[in-house]
Amino acid sequence: MEPTPTLARSFWTAIEPIHSVVYFAPESIAAMKAVGLRGFWMGYFAGRFAPLGALGPAPVAAMCYSFAPALAARALPDAWRYARPAECLEARLSSAVTALRAHVSPALHDSFAELAAVLWTAVDGCQFEGRPLAAGWASVPRPPADPVASAWLAATVLREHRGDGHVMACVGAGLRGLDAAVTHVATGAIPRALIQPTRGWTDADWTSSERRLQARGLLDSGGRLTKSGGALRRDVESLTDRLAAGPVERLGETGVKEATALAAPIARCLMDAQVIPVPNPVGVPRP
Repeated sequence: MEPTPTLARSFWTAIEPIHSVVYFAPESIAAMKAVGLRGFWMGYFAGRFAPLGALGPAPVAAMCYSFAPALAARALPDAWRYARPAECLEARLSSAVTALRAHVSPALHDSFAELAAVLWTAVDGCQFEGRPLAAGWASVPRPPADPVASAWLAATVLREHRGDGHVMACVGAGLRGLDAAVTHVATGAIPRALIQPTRGWTDADWTSSERRLQARGLLDSGGRLTKSGGALRRDVESLTDRLAAGPVERLGETGVKEATALAAPIARCLMDAQVIPVPNPVGVPRP
């Protein structure tokens, strides 16, 4: 089951890989370790939530909706014993620049300045009510001198804005975090073997979610979406797109197509170089 194509979705598909380079590129992973963080997940949570300060696991788990709370609890608050949020933020931003410059074709480097300008125009269309993670990244000062850093930060604000909205849509549909992951797998968009271990859920957790969803009539006995389940997932994806409409409306159709035309070749370059795998746990396809 593929979501209905929309401008908001094509925009996300193009810019998501630019942000997500920090989760896959060796330069970004090494940078988090270099500031003293131990292991991938400590770097993941500390780097992603650094703009919000030294948070503990409970609020992070609430915002990192589809992740098992135990995964966040193993990383936080311990991460802040090794590195301050400001150090983690600087490592995240500088390593994103290093990774993008290293893995994107030099022929595309000049497009980052134009892309950054368009993406910040899109950010001007964001509303941040109920979007704590996006608001945190929007508070990070815009890098004035480096167009690659500027483009990455703008892409990050936009993807977290969409992500916060997706959490709202899932919660409004009565889905717990794991339920959202299980129903996503049931659409056929992403394999269970890819998403379950990267979200920290056990087999027992997964089975419990399947039974809960079967009781609601959303999954059949084989773990496939029922008609009601398919309708619910379509509603979730449609609402996610509507909640991400502010930046799209700010750009207009012409602006979205311009941003997509600038971002998509960068995204394809990262994926074709296998810096970002396809398929991937983020669930973003090659644009």
